[in-house]
Amino acid sequence: MAPDTGIVDTAETYKKPTSSPLWGMSSLPQEVQAALDWLSTTIMARSSFLQASSLLSSFLALTLAQTPTAPSEGWSTTLNGTPTSFRPVFTIPASADDGVTLLPNIYDPQAVDAQDVCPGYKASGLEQSDCGLSATLTLAGEACNAYGIDIVELDLKVEYQAKSRLAVNIVPKYLDASNQSRWIVPEDIIPRPQAENSCEDTDLQFDWGNNPSFWFSVCRRSTGDVLFTTQGTHLVYENQFVEFVNSLPEDYNLYGLGERIHGLRLYNNWTATIYSADVGDPIDRNLYGNHPFYLETRYFEKGGSNTPLKQSELQHDNFAYSGKPTGSPYESRSHGVYYRNTHGMDVVLRPDHLSWRTLGGAIDLFFFDGPSQPEVTKEYQKSAIGLPAMQQYWTLGFHQCRWGYRNWSETRDVVETMRAFNIPLETIWLDIDYMDQYRDFTLDPVTFPASGVADFFDWLHGNNQHFIPIVDAAIYIPNPQNASDAYDTYTRGNESGVFMTNPDGSQYIGAVWPGYTVFPDWMSANGVSWWVNEMVEWYKEVPYSGFWVDMNEVSSFCVGSCGTGNVSMNPVHPPFSLPGETNNIIYEYPEAFNITNSTEAASISAASSSQASAISATAAVEPTSSTSTSYLRTEPTEVRNVNYPPYVINHVQDGADLAVHAVSPNATHANGMQEYDYHNVWGHQIINATYHGLLEVFPGKRPFIIGRSTFAGSGKWAGHWGGDNASKWAYMFFSIPQALSFSLFGFPMFGVDTCGFNGNTDMELCSRWMQLSAFFPFYRNHNVLSAIPQEPYRWAAVASASRTAMHIRYSLLPYMYTLFQEAHTTGSTVMRALAWEFPNDPQLAGVDTQFMLGPSILVTPVLEPLVDTVKGVFPGIIDGESWFDWYSGERVQAEAGVNTTISAPLGHIPVYIRGGSVLPTQEPGYTTTESRQNPWSLIVALSSDGAASGSLYVDDGESLEPESSLDISFTAMGGQLKAEVQGEYKDTNALANVTILGAEPVGQVKLNGKTIDAAMVDYNSTSCVLKLSGLNDLTCGGAWQGSWTLSWA
Repeated sequence: MAPDTGIVDTAETYKKPTSSPLWGMSSLPQEVQAALDWLSTTIMARSSFLQASSLLSSFLALTLAQTPTAPSEGWSTTLNGTPTSFRPVFTIPASADDGVTLLPNIYDPQAVDAQDVCPGYKASGLEQSDCGLSATLTLAGEACNAYGIDIVELDLKVEYQAKSRLAVNIVPKYLDASNQSRWIVPEDIIPRPQAENSCEDTDLQFDWGNNPSFWFSVCRRSTGDVLFTTQGTHLVYENQFVEFVNSLPEDYNLYGLGERIHGLRLYNNWTATIYSADVGDPIDRNLYGNHPFYLETRYFEKGGSNTPLKQSELQHDNFAYSGKPTGSPYESRSHGVYYRNTHGMDVVLRPDHLSWRTLGGAIDLFFFDGPSQPEVTKEYQKSAIGLPAMQQYWTLGFHQCRWGYRNWSETRDVVETMRAFNIPLETIWLDIDYMDQYRDFTLDPVTFPASGVADFFDWLHGNNQHFIPIVDAAIYIPNPQNASDAYDTYTRGNESGVFMTNPDGSQYIGAVWPGYTVFPDWMSANGVSWWVNEMVEWYKEVPYSGFWVDMNEVSSFCVGSCGTGNVSMNPVHPPFSLPGETNNIIYEYPEAFNITNSTEAASISAASSSQASAISATAAVEPTSSTSTSYLRTEPTEVRNVNYPPYVINHVQDGADLAVHAVSPNATHANGMQEYDYHNVWGHQIINATYHGLLEVFPGKRPFIIGRSTFAGSGKWAGHWGGDNASKWAYMFFSIPQALSFSLFGFPMFGVDTCGFNGNTDMELCSRWMQLSAFFPFYRNHNVLSAIPQEPYRWAAVASASRTAMHIRYSLLPYMYTLFQEAHTTGSTVMRALAWEFPNDPQLAGVDTQFMLGPSILVTPVLEPLVDTVKGVFPGIIDGESWFDWYSGERVQAEAGVNTTISAPLGHIPVYIRGGSVLPTQEPGYTTTESRQNPWSLIVALSSDGAASGSLYVDDGESLEPESSLDISFTAMGGQLKAEVQGEYKDTNALANVTILGAEPVGQVKLNGKTIDAAMVDYNSTSCVLKLSGLNDLTCGGAWQGSWTLSWA
């Protein structure tokens, strides 16, 4: 997690134990010793080592009427009968994470527009083949050297790789070992899409010209659409700056270009910066991951011209709805663009064009024809980034976490209390509280002692529940002057040469939670094997179920190798205060808290003001100056300036300095590659290493990983959570477009910190959010240290709302699991934007307040406080779609294109079933293991013409390559439901219930020709809901032991 920054007086020190066992000194009075023992088991939270000294010092002073030893001299005490000594511990100055002040190019009034001053290139030496062409591009005039040194000659290669995929590659003509890593992304890191066996019948066409300089276009042959063109612009190709510009239609609909907190449809006058950053979820800025891919959708009049419609030309009424479906007058076509480049970049969106500006690397573009969103996404995943990881069944249950669970006992209490409130809990997570001084692959010997592992895990696993620990990216480097500070993980890594270096070959030493740290080099010969070994060995001590990989941007709390020469000070405190420390008390609450909790809000406001005054009083006084801010600007040089490139991207960190709060760009890998060129894939590589580690720990089972920093393709190994959001309604609102964007990026396993991470939540926000997240694939509640607890049982209303939504979720787990299997095998999406599922309705292009779970479930959540209704559309009605209320089973009476007001009192989330769907469900148990042992049910929601279809996938729920499985297809038509069963997997659960929505009229009900007892049949002629229950005995050998037919007409 990103630090919650606060003011720290760097003259102060904090105390941290220098060895384990932790504390001790001469004998104390019994009552004092008992109190100290209590402290040792209650205050040891994540900040325990940071707070222990001051707490104990104050306690000793008060109880023993003595003055504690001065911080500079250290002191000793005894806890639990164990002696230990304290020494003063250095706080890294806040200034250590201050970089230079740079001005992003997009805001710089002195910035040169490369399009105005650069000559572009001319193409020559054209060679064509059946599957593409090649040419030489030569600088068309005097070098401009705008933000780098111009490359004089380039090689162009165009490949028709498949019927719906085209590749355009432009690289420097002269490459060798000395410069290859700057331009060419190694395919063992980021695979490159390969040409298929045949390039015949391709629907994409490459065109080019030389006037006024080289340009190219990509068109769709079948329709004549120009998908991408650089005509009328200049190609700029320099050693630290590459720019090309493609035109876009007015009012374009563009999606993707992550990662950021933003609406689903991207703005058309805005810059999307792509560069990994450890930063707590700012709106519209670059975040943890990097996904240089976009989907564009264009709408056309059916039977009209091939000119995309503008928003002003679209009818925003209800399509003149007359009560009967008339068919949408529109159609859409989509395509995708993937820029395979690992460098930092600005993607500058303007009303009629898009400029790609990177800090280096080749132009390696891939175009996906579609022409629908599902086809684009599937082709992108299958050919470029890999199909999403198939998840184990249990990972779809509910997960609970927080930064601040203090010991094994408290963690167990949370699990037990969840059960006592009958709120399903599948997995308990721990933040870095469990670690010994925040060091990976360790346990705190006081609060999470190894002696408690067997008891905790035997109990947890005996209840069919799971455990996930956080693991950070940086590795503590022990104090060489303190033998008791030894850390075997570092020692083994150091001996294997697996850590990144400075340009001079010395070890690069930054700072993260444990103090001064080093950083694994995934390009070193032994980096992955070392990491795998650490995972295997630690599993012998802590039987985890998966890994949560954090801080992998990769983050560092200081600029440069700040630990060089300072390791003898380790362990050290980060250069900021932690949540809950002095002057960093959390007083933030959700919007409208002052209305719903006015008395408490007034008290909080007063305390917050007092804290702000205290911070102001202790803050260093900055010298006043009448001059304006001075910015560092650098000039292009033959030897790249990797720390301060001449072009400044709009990076989120202070001063736009690439080295702030991150490993510096000049850090070096074993093969000579610089972090400048590969920063954006560091997180991708640790996820890959973790995946291989889990394969070693759990042979033959699907690894479960949730990672923070990702790149295109990380989804084939891991899921992702939305990072350090806040307990604000705005962040709940943005969680939907976040999730939908990651669907495009190949991450179906996505979720956010439900109820919010930073700040305090409240009952209303948490109620709504727990219900919303129940329909996200990854479902976890997590919050920050020292904030109020937010487990769902903390408020009766939240507990009730959670149980309601979880009952739906757990009922639908077979449906969700089937969606994951389809995503894993075909590249389809799990969470879907309405515009993707209903492509002929342009009014849905920007809708991100509702979403589809697969093709059949529509979710319309409340996303604002103090309301009991929500507005939502029922898509597709103009084309004959019908919808049924999940709770009543009744057909929704709605009009096409109308934003309908829906009742949504607190505790209720509107959920609808799409007509034409067959949903497999299962009676929920407390855990997924129990659920999988319960009887099956089916919900058949008939379309307006009485038809429906669906599918179910069943396997053992965990094997990487299951020995057997079941594929069941359901088809309803003409008063019959048929189940066709294929596969050998043995599932003995009976079919208990079948509910048919929109059934009329109803006659004798039969299963495989045998009449079902009337006592099992309940038909409501008003709602047209037919319920068949108690079918267990009729299918006692298992619902899917063979194909069957159910009839009711």
